[in-house]
Amino acid sequence: MTSVTPPISSQRSFPGARVLVVEARYYTEIADALLEGARAAATAAQVKVDVVTVDGALEIPCAILLMMADAQRRGRAYDAVVALGCVIRGETGHYDIVAGESARALMDISVRHGLPLGNGILTVENDMQAMARARMSEMDKGGGAMRAALSLLQLRHLSENGVH
Repeated sequence: MTSVTPPISSQRSFPGARVLVVEARYYTEIADALLEGARAAATAAQVKVDVVTVDGALEIPCAILLMMADAQRRGRAYDAVVALGCVIRGETGHYDIVAGESARALMDISVRHGLPLGNGILTVENDMQAMARARMSEMDKGGGAMRAALSLLQLRHLSENGVH
């Protein structure tokens, strides 16, 4: 029988951990709210955050790879990554491409590199849905993405230390 580990969310602090946040600023107000939530969750967990801004959701995966490679070269690898952005459905099929391809690329990066990654790219029908999900006072998806990345970071630490 396998032993049970404490819930991942029980560890609230990760002093010294470095988290890369890549945010798409296509929708400025939504991006601000997502980043506010992510920063608050990072502060609560005592992690250092570097924020990189790109234009849209499709640019996030490439920016993550570029920043990870640069950090690796400098000997200061990131412990986790958070992607923040928003894709709002329009009148064309572009929404499906952006939403699907950005999510697929993020999953590919996370799995290929064993990288704790929180996906905070909202995929919504309209501005109202986006703001409700982005605001800390409502759904706080930016904070949720940070907490998801940190929960995977904790799982990595438990695994590396032989705790199962």
